[in-house]
Amino acid sequence: MENDLLFDLGPPTTRRVADLVKEGGVAALTEADHRADAATYQEVRCRSALNHVQGMRYFEWTLNPYRGCTHGCHYCYARRYHAQFELGAGDQFASVILVKTNVVEVLRRELAKPGWTRPVVALGTATDGYQPIEGHYKLTRRSLEALLEHRTPVGVVTKGPMVVRDKDLLAELSCIEGTTVVVSVPCSDEQVAARLEPGVAPPRQRLRAARELLDAGVNAGILMSPIVPGISSKRSLIERTLADAAKAGVSVVGSNVMHLQGGTRDHFLTWLAQQYPELVDGYRRLYAKDYAPAAYCAEVTKLVSAARTKHGPNSRDIRAVRSGRSTSEAYIASDSNS
Repeated sequence: MENDLLFDLGPPTTRRVADLVKEGGVAALTEADHRADAATYQEVRCRSALNHVQGMRYFEWTLNPYRGCTHGCHYCYARRYHAQFELGAGDQFASVILVKTNVVEVLRRELAKPGWTRPVVALGTATDGYQPIEGHYKLTRRSLEALLEHRTPVGVVTKGPMVVRDKDLLAELSCIEGTTVVVSVPCSDEQVAARLEPGVAPPRQRLRAARELLDAGVNAGILMSPIVPGISSKRSLIERTLADAAKAGVSVVGSNVMHLQGGTRDHFLTWLAQQYPELVDGYRRLYAKDYAPAAYCAEVTKLVSAARTKHGPNSRDIRAVRSGRSTSEAYIASDSNS
């Protein structure tokens, strides 16, 4: 009788999913949904929606309705987090997606607590809230509705043009100090983007989405990050990306050189050996540690700064516009390889 009652509890917890995968691999997720995109979607129950983090410059709380991402960006720093669920940082990051079906209900409870002081909540730090499955579940949109009702600012980072669907909510949230939406376009060359970001919409669509958000009154901009050494770090590509953003009438709010940690490092270097074998030796020297040397990053920063100057003033700090911060405090999230 007790065992029968277990079937009434709904989706398993993320911990239970991790145990199942550890015991029997992905095949043990017998109730997962298999869709036409070849990904496996496992519904789960979360115990908390908001995650308190330390060391971030502009936020202390994160919100991720999903774990894993079918965008499948080879450089994504969030790949290493999939190991928490006994899932691989390689193909399983993009093919096994955990869907937190109760995340909005849990979020509403947390936002309603008397001690909630309405700090900025970062959405899209360990997954992309606008990956294609969001069109079905609408967890990101419903989360935005909850944040708006509780007058809580949100910082959204996404590569998904679907973000324009929520421009009504994001425009209202932009009236709350601290709210920003950055669309990630590390490189506007479509061939480069297709290799690095195989499941993402082309850069031109993302630039168009950012422009549409701005036209709707959303505090939006472009994040040119990560810049991938030897692949998207060429002067011509950096200049082209800044020029394309200027042509679209969208501000570039920051850039950063790729860093490689944990499972992300293993996956990326394996992919690099297959796609760009001539770069492997250079990467071993450049990434002897998790981050590229400061001198190298400084050189890339100079290239970006020169391109900014060449292509006009259409590069600003969207946070400074709302809060009065100086432009020297431009928004570049520490974990911006997303």
